[in-house]
Amino acid sequence: MIDPPKLKFADPKEKSVAVWLADPRDFAGALAAPDEAPGLPAEALRYAAAARIEAKTGRLMWFVAADGGPGAVYFVDSGAKADPFQPGELANLLPPGVYRLASAPRRPDLAGLAFLLGAHRFDRYKSRPDSPRLIAPEGIDAAEIESIASSVAFARDLIDTPANDLGPDELEAAVHALGKKFGARVTTFRGEKLAREFPLIHAVGKGSPRAPRLVDLRWKPKRPRRLALVGKGVCFDSGGLDIKPESAMALMKKDMGGAAAAIAAAAMVMAANVDVGLRLLVPIVENSVSGEAFRPGDVYASRKGLTVEIGNTDAEGRLILADALALADEEAPELLFDFATLTGAARVALGPDLPPYYTDDEGLAAEIASAAARVADPLWRMPLWRPYETMLESQIADLDNSGSGGFAGSVAAALFLAKFVVAAKAWAHFDIYAWNPKPRAHAPQGGDVQAARAIFALLEARYRR
Repeated sequence: MIDPPKLKFADPKEKSVAVWLADPRDFAGALAAPDEAPGLPAEALRYAAAARIEAKTGRLMWFVAADGGPGAVYFVDSGAKADPFQPGELANLLPPGVYRLASAPRRPDLAGLAFLLGAHRFDRYKSRPDSPRLIAPEGIDAAEIESIASSVAFARDLIDTPANDLGPDELEAAVHALGKKFGARVTTFRGEKLAREFPLIHAVGKGSPRAPRLVDLRWKPKRPRRLALVGKGVCFDSGGLDIKPESAMALMKKDMGGAAAAIAAAAMVMAANVDVGLRLLVPIVENSVSGEAFRPGDVYASRKGLTVEIGNTDAEGRLILADALALADEEAPELLFDFATLTGAARVALGPDLPPYYTDDEGLAAEIASAAARVADPLWRMPLWRPYETMLESQIADLDNSGSGGFAGSVAAALFLAKFVVAAKAWAHFDIYAWNPKPRAHAPQGGDVQAARAIFALLEARYRR
C-alpha cells in the first residue's frame, strides 16, 4: 500500500531565513545605489558589489543580514515568458531549514506549489536528507495549494512505483483508500461479471495472473451536476503478443499514468468540496504475454455492443478505456474526461511536456485552454478529424483497434474512443505522457501528472461555491 504524502507549508511562527527573489537585470541596476533599491536588502547588494558576484538566473547568493543572521537572494527571470515554477528550484538549492519569501513572486500560488512539489521525492526505496520547508507566501490559499501538491505527489508516487510493487491489486487499493478518505463508495468489477459486462477490459487483462478489473468510485452521486473521470490503468504494458522492443518497454510501469492523473484530479475535487456528483472509473489490467493472452486477429464485443478486431495487441489502452467510457456515458454526465498514456504519436507531435487534448465541444475546448494557461498546466488542442475514421475500418468487425496507414496515430486513437461516447453533454480526451525525461524546477526526473490541475481549475471555475 502506498501512503499518500502530505505536503505542508511550515508554521509561520517558526524561526525562518529570508529569501529574496530578484530579477538579474533589476539586481544589476540596483548595485549602483544599494541603499535606494526597493525590495532588496542593502547588505546583500553591498556584498554582491564587493564580491563582484554576477547575477544569473537560477543562482542562489548567501549574505549576512542586518540582524547578523543568514539571508539569501535567488535570481529569477520575471519576464512575461518566465517559468512561474522556477522558485521550485529552491527546494533543491537550500539546506534543510525553514524559509520565507521576503519578496513577492510574480505568481505566489504557483511559487508555493512549485516549492512543495520541488521538495517531494519518491523515497520508497532510497532514503534522502530532510528537505527545506517554506512558510506559505502571502495572499494564497495555503490549504488548497497543499491539497493540490499532495494529490500530485501521490499520483507521482503511483507512477514511479515499479510494477512488481504496483500491480492491479495495489492500484485498486489506492482508489479504495481515496474513497475511504472522502466518504465515497467504491465498487470493483472482476471475474465473470467483468468478462460479461466489460469484455474488452477482460480480454486485455486475461493474459496476466494478476486479474483485470474495473474500479468504480462514486462521490455525492445524487448531485445533478455529473462529472465522470476515466483513467487508463495499465500497470505494465509488454505490448502483449505484439511485444514491444526492450527500449520501448523500459518505462512501461508508467502506463497507468492516466489512472494516476484521474485519481489526482478526483482527490483535488473532493478535497475542495466542488459541487458535483463525481464518478471515477479506473479500468486496471496488466498487458502480458501468455497462452491466455488476447491475439492479433481476435474479435471482441464491447460493452457498447460495437465489435472490435484486434489489429495490434499493443493498442490495448483504447480497448479498456472504451468499455469504461461506455459505462460512464450511460449516465449522460455533464462532463466526461479521460486521461491516458495512449500513443507515442502524441509525443512525436508535441513532445513530452505538451499533451494534446481532443473535444468537439468548442466551449469546453476554450475552457480547457483558459484553465491550462491560468495554472501553468500546458495542454494543446488537436483535431478530431472525422475523415480519418476510415483508418479504423475492419473487414470483419465494426472497428479495428490499431488504425491503418501509420499516420495520425493520436488522432486515430481519439476517434476510436469517440465511438463510445454518445450521451455525455461534453467529453474531452487527454493523451498524456506522465513522465519527466529530465529534472525540472518543480519536479524530479520520473513520474509526472499532466492535465489534472487544469481540469481541477476548470471545475472550480464552473462549480465551486
